[in-house]
Amino acid sequence: MLPHRDTDDTSVSESKLSRRRALTTTAALCGMSLPNFLRLRASSAEQTRSPAGQAKSCIIVYCWGGMSHLESFDLKPKAPAEVRGEFSPIPTIVPGIEISEHLPLLAQHTDKLAIIRSIHHDDTAHGRGMYWNLTGHRPPRAGNIPPMQDDWPSLPAMVSNFRSAPKGVPNAVRLPYPMVDNGTLQAGEYGGWLGVQSEPIVMRPSQGDPFGGVSRNLGAEVLNLKDVDVPRLVSRSHLLTALESPSRSMQSHGSFEHFHSLAEDILSGSAVKQAYDLDREDPRIRELYGKHLGGQSMLLARRLTEVGVPIVQVCCAAGDLNGGSGDMWDTHGDNFNRLKKNLLPVFDRSVSALLQDLSDRGTLNETLVVALTDFGRTPHINGAAGRDHYPYVYSIAMAGGGIRGGQVYGSSDDKGAFPRTQPCGPPDVHATIFQSLGISPRAELRDMLNRPHTICDGEVLPLL
Repeated sequence: MLPHRDTDDTSVSESKLSRRRALTTTAALCGMSLPNFLRLRASSAEQTRSPAGQAKSCIIVYCWGGMSHLESFDLKPKAPAEVRGEFSPIPTIVPGIEISEHLPLLAQHTDKLAIIRSIHHDDTAHGRGMYWNLTGHRPPRAGNIPPMQDDWPSLPAMVSNFRSAPKGVPNAVRLPYPMVDNGTLQAGEYGGWLGVQSEPIVMRPSQGDPFGGVSRNLGAEVLNLKDVDVPRLVSRSHLLTALESPSRSMQSHGSFEHFHSLAEDILSGSAVKQAYDLDREDPRIRELYGKHLGGQSMLLARRLTEVGVPIVQVCCAAGDLNGGSGDMWDTHGDNFNRLKKNLLPVFDRSVSALLQDLSDRGTLNETLVVALTDFGRTPHINGAAGRDHYPYVYSIAMAGGGIRGGQVYGSSDDKGAFPRTQPCGPPDVHATIFQSLGISPRAELRDMLNRPHTICDGEVLPLL
């Protein structure tokens, strides 16, 4: 479990009273009311920028389902057979760093990577594990957790409030579809208490491209910009405005208006439409990312950040990862065959292509790339030749955006069961991401009731 400090209720109350008295006194000396002083302080905090921040944008590669750390970034070749499994580690371009034999392309890019081998939390459910990693906060409730208005906002939603995109360019995008568990959209990807205006829009690379991909409707609107008749769109927009019913509820009206206006701006503007058109990309580069929706989504993510989208999240999982095989990272059964035949080669190719492409274009240092997942897999192999959910230690990786490559942070024990050195959690990863983006991890955001929330309670990891 993550570290926890007990506090005495009385001392906490007295501390809050003392802080309030101090703030009231300070506000009085400044000649303003306490509420106005607090709003000014929050506004100042929101604008606080970290001097270490180099990244102008961020691409999150999310491995939905729980990537096995023991078969990717933290192999245990000296562990007993029932733990170490079938794969062997291979040396990489950085002496002393080894990763899976089924990540040979990434092995040539470890000079760009900071691999974290000691991240952990304490929730074994997919949706709640995803919530931990994408919000940096403990899941708010048990069981399956569909999105609710009082949830903590996702990382893209929070970043979108500190970074403005050009007109016609969304502040945050998810590709190529939302994450679903047992047929239910999952909390952790949405705007939560920031409201619908902060939610990243969902886009999918064109299904008309030569690489295809499986078209999926998972219960959320997905924007497809292919073959849109813009004049007709504008005409319909004007007609809709004239016919709108004033009795529409304020909440649904606000949500509808936000996405309708955003979609119209995107479709009418050239920058995002041109970025979306992958036919404009060099065929050699398209081929480099791989002929599947997962790889093409990573390419689209790079193109979107180039036109000013501050943060893009790519769901690198499910059947679309390699053309509709039905596979994902939840390898309860046949773990080794699924990883070596389908999952790891596709991940290896696409992420390596992204890192190489950004490096070749001279934009890696200003583009933070973060590979996240729900959790790791159990040290012991089960009876179905698989590994089950395991959040008590797992691995993630970061690159670009000022991150010093060629390093490993933390370690797990001999069986990959618990952190051995430098344990850290999702809040610490979030603090590091914010720092890289030049956003103070102690900055504040306001919810729809104007209540302040500090965006992160983690500590910046020494990776920058």
